[in-house]
Amino acid sequence: MEDITRRELIKILAAGAAGASLISCSPSSPKDTVMESQPSAPLFTGNPIQGIRPLPASGPWPTQDPFLFCVHHNDRYPSGNPESGPNASLAGRQLGQDFSGIDGWSMYHGQTVPGFPRHPHRGFETVTVMQEGLVDHSDSLGGAARYGAGDVQWLTAGRGINHAEMFPLLRQDGPNPFDFFQIWLNLPAKNKMAEPHFSMLWNKDVPELRHTDSAGHETKIRIIAGNFNTTKALNPPPNSWAAQADTGVGIWTIELAPNAEWVLPATQKNSLRALYLVDGNPLNLAGEELDQKVQVLLHPSANITIQNGARKSRLLLLQGRPIGEPVVQHGPFVMNTREEIVQAFEDYRATQFGGWPWSGSDPTHGRGSKRFAKHPDNSREEPI
Repeated sequence: MEDITRRELIKILAAGAAGASLISCSPSSPKDTVMESQPSAPLFTGNPIQGIRPLPASGPWPTQDPFLFCVHHNDRYPSGNPESGPNASLAGRQLGQDFSGIDGWSMYHGQTVPGFPRHPHRGFETVTVMQEGLVDHSDSLGGAARYGAGDVQWLTAGRGINHAEMFPLLRQDGPNPFDFFQIWLNLPAKNKMAEPHFSMLWNKDVPELRHTDSAGHETKIRIIAGNFNTTKALNPPPNSWAAQADTGVGIWTIELAPNAEWVLPATQKNSLRALYLVDGNPLNLAGEELDQKVQVLLHPSANITIQNGARKSRLLLLQGRPIGEPVVQHGPFVMNTREEIVQAFEDYRATQFGGWPWSGSDPTHGRGSKRFAKHPDNSREEPI
């Protein structure tokens, strides 16, 4: 399949998208990408490990169909100022495009508050899995949310939405650590133009399992998507690939206490499966010693024994049946053909995907720490 030429996209942008932010949640600059449908799960030859890739020190991690993108944000922000930005000098940072990691944190596309001001998406979903910190969400449909402390936001961009994801630094008397994953899950062609929708999976509702091995060491598994034996995750949005029958989409976070041993059970044989070593090492996975942050590609039909080392380890599991359709991406738009990408830019130029009902491109939701969600139909929810 032909790539979209840079000249074509420049013409589209010049025709009317100028003045509207086209920044992406991705830490990399928008780029043209064409990927043909990916292969089915490999035949099991007796070795459960299909490949090992080191994770980059910064930026997105490698993924497999049906996942498009995964990034781990781990910022050690200082105390906040009255505007909920960092109470620290911003000298030496390229504001608006700061991924420098100076002093252990970045402003990303934020000018005053760190984060990702107004930007559009079409054709896929974002799943934001919080560990520490609070994210303020605002969107073009009038929806808003503040979430963190183990919460998950699952956003179906569908036919198009503008949203902002800002990181307010609310604590003024101490540091403001942020630690979360953002995962992009593709939509099949039939659902790429679905109505936009977001769901909140509050911390207290996300299924969590604890396994104690024969030596008394604990492993904790949180099920964001998919099933673990008889434990079922909360329902994903209705048009998600994860909501379709027999797709086997799984998103789990796994924490192993020092010296813990645990067995990752096999999954359905037509899945692609990746396990990421996020924190901690060394550990032994299916007989392979891992001593750095890596992505491990696993055969879905194998039970995988994990023996942790002397430090607590954290893992992320992404698995699912491939969608198996061509993927054409330019920055925040992910479709099946180059023509659909061109149409996405034209639609954004014409409609702004609903406009922007907020006074600025980087709204935050006040100095209080209360978590909430307000949906476009004005319904409101809060965690208990």
